[in-house]
Amino acid sequence: MAEEYNDCVVMRSALLIGTYEMGRQSFGLASAAAWLGAGGWSVACIDAAKEKLREEHLASADLIAFHLPMHTATRLAGPIIAAARRANPDARICAYGLYAPLNAAWLRSIGVDAIFGGEFEEDLAAFAGHVPGTQSSQSPQSKAFSANSAVSAFGRRSLPRFHFLVPDRTGLPPLSKYATLQMPGGARRTVGYTEASRGCRHLCRHCPVVPIYNGQFRVVQQDVVLADVDAQVAAGAGHITFGDPDFFNGPTHAMRIVSAVHAAHPSVSYDVTIKVEHLLRHRDLVPRLAATGCAFVTSAVESLDDRVLALFDKGHTRAGFFEAVALCRAADVALVPTFVAFHPWLTLDAYCDLLDTLDALDLVDHVAPIQLAIRLLVPDGSRMLELDAMRPHIGALDPATLTYRWTHPDPRVDELQAAVMAMVGMRPTADRRTLFDEVSALAHDRAGLPRRAADARPARDRATVPYLNEPWYC
Repeated sequence: MAEEYNDCVVMRSALLIGTYEMGRQSFGLASAAAWLGAGGWSVACIDAAKEKLREEHLASADLIAFHLPMHTATRLAGPIIAAARRANPDARICAYGLYAPLNAAWLRSIGVDAIFGGEFEEDLAAFAGHVPGTQSSQSPQSKAFSANSAVSAFGRRSLPRFHFLVPDRTGLPPLSKYATLQMPGGARRTVGYTEASRGCRHLCRHCPVVPIYNGQFRVVQQDVVLADVDAQVAAGAGHITFGDPDFFNGPTHAMRIVSAVHAAHPSVSYDVTIKVEHLLRHRDLVPRLAATGCAFVTSAVESLDDRVLALFDKGHTRAGFFEAVALCRAADVALVPTFVAFHPWLTLDAYCDLLDTLDALDLVDHVAPIQLAIRLLVPDGSRMLELDAMRPHIGALDPATLTYRWTHPDPRVDELQAAVMAMVGMRPTADRRTLFDEVSALAHDRAGLPRRAADARPARDRATVPYLNEPWYC
């Protein structure tokens, strides 16, 4: 934003900061950069997971905005927000993304002035254009950011619909600094990242999207998505991750985009995230995913216990998961399941059943080892807090972890989770079969159960399953 002083134009500066996005170049930073740049601001981006953030960066900015799309990113941002407030007391500081409204009280306590959640772009631009003490503070646009930042709790209002701008990625580290796709045969592909939609039509209890979007779903216009993909392919991307919470919330929109991407860049592969429920409902589209270059589909399976799936309000069953595995395998699309492996209703026997089932379905190499250690995360605003079955287990909100603590009624389960996390947490890129066997041996020993007998067929070569080399998911 430019201001005039004695006939001189002074460009106001904005600093956009990300702290962690699973090894992907940030759509959230790039989109915000495009909107602020269009408003006349001089914009700098810092991905603190990939480059050093210096005090002079913080001290010189008029506006500092933190992108908080994940729990890990939010916790990592805390010390930087505090440092920004110390280094630059006059700067206006805001936070945006899924986890900003979920942690609004804490963020304000450490110096954040405004909070933006879903569909943040217009409100962020309004906040940037708001100059206290001037007529602009009374404009409809400036009132918009005040309304959003003051929303009680989370996404109870109808979120806006607008035409996105093509993300501006010029200030971000090159794609070569981010995660790569490990391909069959040992080849690697540089990975780009974009979003074709935001929000979700579903209300899964444990999902952080739900408190913000509350069943709402918004598309990113096709021309914007294709231009973003074109730019990343020109920058070296041979694979695109679509970061939509669920790619088949709008299946027609989704298939038009991947068909257009494949027509323009036939050698570029991609991956998407799709619910089991949607894979089964739109089973006719799964072969079309394969035909347009889909390397794998991530699906938040969460549990193989029908009671737990019902508590989570997932919309699928154990049998449905088995059907989805067969469907994807027949279409030659790798299915990559993710799990909330540890929760208050888990038993040692059920955990062993999870491991044995993954082994029997030949999915060991499809599952990142960290998935075997994931513990149910209950942030403020989670629908898990509405569940009667959760109340006996839940504790107070812990300001250190930004989550509600819970304990399992069987201490052996919590002890196993800690042991599995210690086993896999420091070895995220180790051989998956090796780690799986170690976890399985530990779990069966703790449960007093025999391990599943190995199949007579030879194990599949790890190199036949494509995967990203940044396997964290929370």
